[in-house]
Amino acid sequence: MTNKKTITEIETFIKTHSHFLIVQADNPDGDSLGSALALEHILGDMKKQTSMYCGVDVPEYLKFLSGWDRVSKTIPTSIDAVIIVDTSAQILLENLAAAPEYPWVASKPTLILDHHSEVICDIPQASIILCDNSYVSTGELIYEIGKTLHWKMSVAAQEKIMQSILSDTLGLSTEATTAITYRRMAEMLEAGVDRYALDESRKLLSKMDRSVYLFKADLIKRTEFYGDNKEVALVVIPEDELYGVGTLYNPAPLILNEMTMVEGVKMAIVIKRYKNRVTGALRATSQSPVANKIATVFGGGGHPYAAGFKMDATPSSFSDIKSDIIRKTLELIQ
Repeated sequence: MTNKKTITEIETFIKTHSHFLIVQADNPDGDSLGSALALEHILGDMKKQTSMYCGVDVPEYLKFLSGWDRVSKTIPTSIDAVIIVDTSAQILLENLAAAPEYPWVASKPTLILDHHSEVICDIPQASIILCDNSYVSTGELIYEIGKTLHWKMSVAAQEKIMQSILSDTLGLSTEATTAITYRRMAEMLEAGVDRYALDESRKLLSKMDRSVYLFKADLIKRTEFYGDNKEVALVVIPEDELYGVGTLYNPAPLILNEMTMVEGVKMAIVIKRYKNRVTGALRATSQSPVANKIATVFGGGGHPYAAGFKMDATPSSFSDIKSDIIRKTLELIQ
């Protein structure tokens, strides 16, 4: 932890406030939820009050993390500070910004904890910003802050941090996973975190309905390939499917790994097509770890191996947007 001034500011921020609103982006994942739940435990042990907010429902595939049901789309009226985890981009907080309580929330001192430092923070109310991409997940960043400031981190808190790391490293399989990450994981295991039990609970919840299994087969059939050597694999999922079988299982993680296993593929892209917007999830192979660079072009961000974006779109503009995504992807993976 190198930024001593920011760490001191975070220490003061925590000490001087009593009720924290912990905010995730509108695209929650294992890191954001794990980070929020870890902070809930850590701050609770400090006798602080916490409320967790997300502008969308927690996805089904994340509900193996105990405490997910305490995340709400309701904003309490008694908070005196805000902590935003795993994002520093205003575009990923659209539902919060649209809430009638937002001006009041935005008036509160706000701490940003993120590890996507290639994305410039544009959240106007941010009072303290700590974005550091030397950490593989925001949860890992929180773990190091906790060690530096001698916070009590219970086994329950460390369990959530471990899951955040496993989520953003795809089970410690990405190039971003460092020796330091392994050491931190070992420390958490020594503290009593049961990784096996965590994995088993995730696997149990990840079992798919038969309709999801057949949907996955259909997505595989619909996958399109682009480039001279078919380096880009892409599938488009229309809105009606997202509100149908897509509610049972997030379609992007359902198919992305399989797409990257196709010989020659360097980048897999899942595009969700809504009436007025599109979202993209990207997964890169070790041959071309530029997912974050592609996402940044379209207003998003992430990691070299996994990233995403969201942008406005109309039915008439979708074809051009799709072409732009393919063109830019082919440019950047060369």
